[in-house]
Amino acid sequence: MVIRMGIPKPLVQLNQTFIVLTVFIGLFEPIVLALPFAVGAITLITRKNPVIAIGKRFLKKPMNSYIPEDPDQQRFNQWIATVCLGLSLLFFGIGWQTLGYAFSMMVMAAAGTALMGYCIGCTIRFRYMMWKHKRLNTNH
Repeated sequence: MVIRMGIPKPLVQLNQTFIVLTVFIGLFEPIVLALPFAVGAITLITRKNPVIAIGKRFLKKPMNSYIPEDPDQQRFNQWIATVCLGLSLLFFGIGWQTLGYAFSMMVMAAAGTALMGYCIGCTIRFRYMMWKHKRLNTNH
């Protein structure tokens, strides 16, 4: 049996704050979007988030004393953010500014909303899992 710890909530919030701030700056200087995109890509490839790794050093209490966040959910959210940031960079790169801004602002809005307590990615993943469960159970 494998026991997995969750990600301490303050570290998840640190990552969300990083995304909000860098994407906000990226709205004025789109090349800055490469930073949260790169962090997202590294996180998805290595399963280690550099922002969270740095933030761990600043926790005042043991990791297991914080409210845990589900690593699978955080990975799902990171996929959404990274894909949207990649599309934003692509659109800015080919001169489609409106779509570049739209995808950037979706990421910033989702991370900002998560900081306020509502996780859009969680809702999407929950609905998907329910749909999948229903589909598997009605095909028997």
